[in-house]
Amino acid sequence: MASRAISMAGFLLLIGNSVAALHRSWGDVAAVVFIVASNASLLVLFCCLRWFEAAAPDSAAKARARIGIWVATTLLTAMFSWRVAALMPGLMAAAVWLMAACTVVGGFYALFILALTGD
Repeated sequence: MASRAISMAGFLLLIGNSVAALHRSWGDVAAVVFIVASNASLLVLFCCLRWFEAAAPDSAAKARARIGIWVATTLLTAMFSWRVAALMPGLMAAAVWLMAACTVVGGFYALFILALTGD
């Protein structure tokens, strides 16, 4: 029960922070789209994680949830990397994108390759 209350508190904090960010950046269409898209991606990620945890081992539902988790995390990684890299000088922006690519490839390896080999 306590973990559910903590999860709800975190979710309410996220909503409050997102509403404040929307209010601050209301005139900037790109910022509003970024806030809405990142929150939607987080919601999809949380739903897929719940489905993954609830699915039976080695089931098709678990495989579908795994795909959703990877797609949502890849989207979030790309969106945040895009925003951060836009603020950085050339080599630092390249480093941000390199780290993002390593994160996406590592996530793919952990979710699919290791899961298939059973390690």
